[in-house]
Amino acid sequence: MNLPALPADAGPVLLGLARNAIARTLGAAAASPHNAPWLKVPGATFITLTKAGALRGCIGSLEARRPLGEDVQANAVAAALRDPRFPALTVDELLQVAVEVSLLSPAQTIAYRDETDALAQLVPGADGVVFQYGHHRSTFLPQVWEQFATAAEFMGHLKYKAGLPPDFWDPEVKLARYAVTKWRESERS
Repeated sequence: MNLPALPADAGPVLLGLARNAIARTLGAAAASPHNAPWLKVPGATFITLTKAGALRGCIGSLEARRPLGEDVQANAVAAALRDPRFPALTVDELLQVAVEVSLLSPAQTIAYRDETDALAQLVPGADGVVFQYGHHRSTFLPQVWEQFATAAEFMGHLKYKAGLPPDFWDPEVKLARYAVTKWRESERS
């Protein structure tokens, strides 16, 4: 799972793009976006917002369909304002929120015999996983493994997120894995 080569300052640049896109959208002062050539290369990202250590928004792209810089900014605004699990972020909250940018590698299909085989192939803490069955689809970033004790528990919650029972399984289930490079701001108070 190959991730694109990035400059040494990629993390701070991407975090700044995300935070400033949210600030501009909320009408707060923000720095101008960077225009480095590497930001024009297609990239798939997820932006995760946390407040006091708790999730406050997370939206992203599974496939690289737009330039990396645009993807970061669009997903940052979506995580702040359009995550259906949370009310829209306010300007006052922006100062209390930490931003995390996860850059995804291209997803690779996982071939397996049955659910037990699929679970045995997953690498906790390293694999982001896409679950798909018909129109049901969900994903967890690799960092979500921290919340679960076993691969079976991880998979059960992934199925639930897709709108299926945690014990659901069918031979038509499709799984894919991806890796991420992530950068995170310090928690704000």
